[in-house]
Amino acid sequence: MNGIVIFMEGGGSGKGASKAKGSLRRGMDQFLDELKQAARTRGLRWKLVCCGSRDQAFRHFRDFQEHDGYDKPVLLVDAEGPVQCYSTREHLQIRDNWSMNFCSDDSVYLMTQVMETWISSDPVALENYYGKGFESNSLSKSVNMEVVPKEQISSELKQATCGTTKGEYHKIRHASDLLKKLDADRVRERCRHCDALFHTIQRIIQNA
Repeated sequence: MNGIVIFMEGGGSGKGASKAKGSLRRGMDQFLDELKQAARTRGLRWKLVCCGSRDQAFRHFRDFQEHDGYDKPVLLVDAEGPVQCYSTREHLQIRDNWSMNFCSDDSVYLMTQVMETWISSDPVALENYYGKGFESNSLSKSVNMEVVPKEQISSELKQATCGTTKGEYHKIRHASDLLKKLDADRVRERCRHCDALFHTIQRIIQNA
């Protein structure tokens, strides 16, 4: 293996999408920095691409052909609900009607249930970012954040942040900066699919 390229959902489309994608890419790249540095230590290339919609991310992943030294494509998308399947591929086959027979389980990862689940899993980072007026008690205390419905996650984030000087949580304005501040270990403790992403990619890098 020569390099890893991650095709990620997010960044939107239309006017301003290019800037939003770049910002989100930098945020997620920082959150995954442990993996990025591990890859570089092994002499592997590393690239993260924000693709806009989940369908666009899937198409980039599906149509990937080895180029510029990248030969390990990875898909990272929201689960958009609870995951009750044996594998991430099966979840996406059922939910999105995507044919996943062309790829392996170690190429597909989920932000479960949504990216904001990861963000809500580190209330310390949230409080440090929003400062005065942040209401940490509004956030779920669940040990397993992946069972918290995405609608509840959204409502709790809004309630926890609406009284701050930055205003209530806004995906485009806040997510990229928050991703840079998250403690990956805290998120991994409460989100098993995030832990699987780190654990499996580390193993792939070590075996390269």
